[in-house]
Amino acid sequence: MSVKTILPFGDPILRKVAKPVTAIDAKVIKLLDDLAETLYDEEGRAGLAAPQIGILKRVVVMDCGDGLIELINPEIVEMSGQQVGPEACLSFPGYTGTVKRAKSVTVKTLNRQGETVLLHGRDYLARCMQHEIDHLNGILFIDHIEKNALYHNDTKKRANLMEAIRLSRPEWG
Repeated sequence: MSVKTILPFGDPILRKVAKPVTAIDAKVIKLLDDLAETLYDEEGRAGLAAPQIGILKRVVVMDCGDGLIELINPEIVEMSGQQVGPEACLSFPGYTGTVKRAKSVTVKTLNRQGETVLLHGRDYLARCMQHEIDHLNGILFIDHIEKNALYHNDTKKRANLMEAIRLSRPEWG
C-alpha cells in the first residue's frame, strides 16, 4: 500500500470516463488498498475515486463516518428525493460549492470478493456516492453547482465558477 498523489483540478484525466474492472485481481486489490491509504492520509476526507490518482478504472473508496466502503464498477440504480448543500473535492482543494443531489440512492456494485451487492445511502452518504461515481464518468462537483455558488474556504469570497469550469475543460479554450 502507498499514499498516492491526488490529481489537481484542471488535469485532463479528471474529465475522462473510467473503464470497467473486468477481473478482481491483485492489481485491483492493491488499487483499493492504495486508495484507502490515500483517503486516510489526511483527516476529514470522505471519498476518493481511482481517476483522482490517475487510474482510469471504475473503483472508489469512501468513509462517510461509518467505516470504509469499497465500490467496484458502481452503478446508481435508484435515486429519490432532493438535497441541496455544501460539497467539496480533494482535486479542488480550498473551495466549496452548493450542490443539488438526490437525497437517497441505491448503488449496485461489486465488493473486493467479486460479489454483487446493493448499497443504500441517504443524506451525506448518498451525496458522497453520487460525487464519487460522477468522478468515474468525468463529471466534477463544479458541474452541479447551484447559482454559481462556489466559494474559497479561507476568504469566503465567491469564486468565478465559469472560469473554474473553463479551466477544467481545456477543449473550451
